[in-house]
Amino acid sequence: MKITAAMGIAALLVGGCGTVNSVIRKDGDTARELRLIKTYCQSIPRVYSGVAFDFCALHASPDPTGVLIPFVLLDIAASGVADTVVLPYTIYRQANDGNISVYWRPGGS
Repeated sequence: MKITAAMGIAALLVGGCGTVNSVIRKDGDTARELRLIKTYCQSIPRVYSGVAFDFCALHASPDPTGVLIPFVLLDIAASGVADTVVLPYTIYRQANDGNISVYWRPGGS
């Protein structure tokens, strides 16, 4: 049981980390991931985008099992640390590219 929990947490922190999804991946992949979980967010800022990604995961259609909520809450803390490390890069990207749009809008980016 402990091994399974540790493996789940490790997989979440490496593969499901909000910072990985929003900083390292392409904007289209990030938007697609948020659309798959049916978030109600329209866009996320690039600065602290991992934390914003996780909040958008919480602001999505309810998970019928409720199992993912504790992992997302744990990931918010991990993403906060990781987002702080990449802050100079995300500030630059925010100034140049603006927010990451989740849903394409005519006339929008």
